[in-house]
Amino acid sequence: MVFGSSKGLFGSRNKSKQNGYKDRLPTGYSPGSHRRKNMDLEQRLLDFSLLGAGWVLWLLVLLSILCIAVAVERAAYFRLNKTNDAAMELAMANFLKDGDTAAFQKSLDGLGGIQARVLAAGLDAAEDGTASVEEVIAGTLVFEKARAERGLLVLGTIGSNAPFIGLFGTVLGIITAFHDLANAQAEATDAVMAGISEALVATAIGLMVAIPAVILYNGFQRRVKDAMSKSQSLSHLVLAKLKTARPEEA
Repeated sequence: MVFGSSKGLFGSRNKSKQNGYKDRLPTGYSPGSHRRKNMDLEQRLLDFSLLGAGWVLWLLVLLSILCIAVAVERAAYFRLNKTNDAAMELAMANFLKDGDTAAFQKSLDGLGGIQARVLAAGLDAAEDGTASVEEVIAGTLVFEKARAERGLLVLGTIGSNAPFIGLFGTVLGIITAFHDLANAQAEATDAVMAGISEALVATAIGLMVAIPAVILYNGFQRRVKDAMSKSQSLSHLVLAKLKTARPEEA
C-alpha cells in the first residue's frame, strides 16, 4: 500500500511538472506548426535559389548602363570645367608682376573652370583682408571638390561589388544545375555541364562590369586630385601676392 501510494504520488508530481511546462509555452504554440513554418521558409529559399542566374545577369546589365551614364556625365563635366593651363599661367604671371587685381579678376572670369572659380572667389573677398581671402578659398575648394566627385561613389560601389554579384549569380546557377541533375538522371551529365557553363557567365559578366568601373573611378579621382592640387597651388601664390601688397596683414 505504501509503494502504491508513493508511485501515485510521483506520478502526480510528473503530471504537475508537465502541466507547468505546458503553461509556460506561448499561447497557440505547437511543435508541428513550428516545423511547418521552418519547412515553408526552406521551401521559399529553395524556390528563390532555383530562379537561376538570369535575373542577376539583367541586374549586371543595368549596372553597366548606370556606369556608362555616370562616366559620360562626369567626362562632360570635366571637359566643360577645364581651365586652360597656358592662359592661366599667363594671367598669373601678369598678376604676380604688376599686382593688378582688377585685371586678374577679369582674366579669371573669361577663363572659367575650377581653378579660375576658386581664385575668383578669393579675389572677391580681397577687400576684407587676406584672412578672409584664405577662408573663402578654403570653402570654395571644398565646394568644388564635392561637385567634382559627384557620382563617383556609384562607380566605386559598382566596381567593388559587381564581382560579388556575378559570383552570387554563379552560385544560383550551380544550385539550379544540381537541382536539374536530381530531376533528370538520364541526361545528368549534359544537364549539369550546361547549367554550370551558364552559371559561370554571371561571374564573367560581373568582372566585365567591375573592371571598367574601377578604371573609370580611378581616372576621375585622378582628375579631381589634379584640379584640387592646381587650385591650391595657385591659391597660395595669390595669397602670397596679396600679403606682400598688404604687409600689415601678413
